[in-house]
Amino acid sequence: MDLDTEIEPPWPSDDWSALAERAALAVSGVAPELASPRLTASLLFTSDAEVHALNREWRGRDKPTNVLSFPMLGRDDLLALAANGPPELLGDIALAHETCAREAVEKGVSLADHATHLIVHGFLHLAGHDHVGCDTQAEAMERLEIAALEKLAIPDPYGDRV
Repeated sequence: MDLDTEIEPPWPSDDWSALAERAALAVSGVAPELASPRLTASLLFTSDAEVHALNREWRGRDKPTNVLSFPMLGRDDLLALAANGPPELLGDIALAHETCAREAVEKGVSLADHATHLIVHGFLHLAGHDHVGCDTQAEAMERLEIAALEKLAIPDPYGDRV
């Protein structure tokens, strides 16, 4: 997968692009539909204010959140994607710094590990996975997240919930 990563203040000057690449590789190892070299995605590391505006405009929710995913391919289209052909836009992911940083502190984990988890979570949403409204789907998505994070030596963010 080809990633276009943009890092805006207030994210610190760490190598978020490399972190995003590692997260994409790990999640493609547990969700093979994301392993297509034809796929492209954009990832925006931005502020709570920007994510709040995106959430209000595109989802009708007037509040910030930790991560937003905007899929451009339906799950059936993604699963049917031929090995050869032109690039296909999988979608966009945006992470809100202040919310991510606050949650990392609350969870007692590093910002890098929490951001990695949220990127994996966002990619799974782009692949058509969901966790709202169905416990079975939520548990399946969490298992995929845990497996991807394990590849990166990041502990299970859900503890013993799954």
